[in-house]
Amino acid sequence: MSAKDDLLALMRSSVIDGDAGRAEQLARDGLAAGLDPLEAIEKGYAAGIQEVGTLWEQGEYFLPELVAGAESMKRAMAVLGPALSASAREAGRLGRAVIGTIEGDIHDIGKNLVGAMLQAHGFEVVDLGADVQVDRFIDRAEAEGADLICASALLTTTLFNQKRLVERLRERNLRSRFKVLVGGAPANHAWAEAIGADGYGENALAAVRAAKKLLGRG
Repeated sequence: MSAKDDLLALMRSSVIDGDAGRAEQLARDGLAAGLDPLEAIEKGYAAGIQEVGTLWEQGEYFLPELVAGAESMKRAMAVLGPALSASAREAGRLGRAVIGTIEGDIHDIGKNLVGAMLQAHGFEVVDLGADVQVDRFIDRAEAEGADLICASALLTTTLFNQKRLVERLRERNLRSRFKVLVGGAPANHAWAEAIGADGYGENALAAVRAAKKLLGRG
């Protein structure tokens, strides 16, 4: 393995191990060594958080491990974020996205990763956080002149609020103004089509591909 591969492997393991301090330091080391911040995220930290999610689903990880992995990812992104922003400015803006976890749902790991990936690929991202009311999504999208509204739901009990978001856009005569992208563990392509959303992302990279396609950018 090359030195770069070794560093990426360490980034991945820092998230799996939930070592936030190490994750942050490795991000700094990567930038100092000239590592592309996007590659650090995709092949290092994102791979790690995806493994954490898999271990959670398999019952091998529990809430403390999930929280520790998310915190490690967050600390690394705090270092890599400014570098991503600089790269995005150089590449040119692809579009503006308002993103959040839908009302009633406080989970934000997947949403944070999607936001980071969109930003890394040249989108301006306005992150509303978690437990975001339907009308707040729409109001902020209007205020920001957004192209995309990205709504995540990690609970089956909150999935219906994605449907409410699309319905509320229609009620406010704004449906044609924004592209709606949905995601989250209980969502799928069939659900997105059923509620009238424009697209679905099964993971962060798929969400970026969908966003680019919806805006005719790739």
